[in-house]
Amino acid sequence: MFNIGMPELVVILTVALIVLGPKRLPEIAKALGKAMAEFRKATSGITAELESARAMLEEEARKAEAPPTPNKIAPPPAAAPPSVSSAAASAAPIPSTTPRDPSAAS
Repeated sequence: MFNIGMPELVVILTVALIVLGPKRLPEIAKALGKAMAEFRKATSGITAELESARAMLEEEARKAEAPPTPNKIAPPPAAAPPSVSSAAASAAPIPSTTPRDPSAAS
């Protein structure tokens, strides 16, 4: 990760042991481990968010470059039947429902 070899790591741990002491060194190491884990979580969340944004932008670019597909012409919406007002309906003649007498016709 930091390109540290074994000799460098031994020197760092020896200096940390001398400076911090044997009682505080495990506490410091535990706190450092938790901090590193939180940092990794945060960076992975940001990385995932950036990756999804990049994918969305690429998809939009592909759609913009693609030739438009021919659209089918939609039929016009059906016209609503004309409404008849109650005054016009009462003024209209009512057709007769009684059968005509054939002998009355001349």
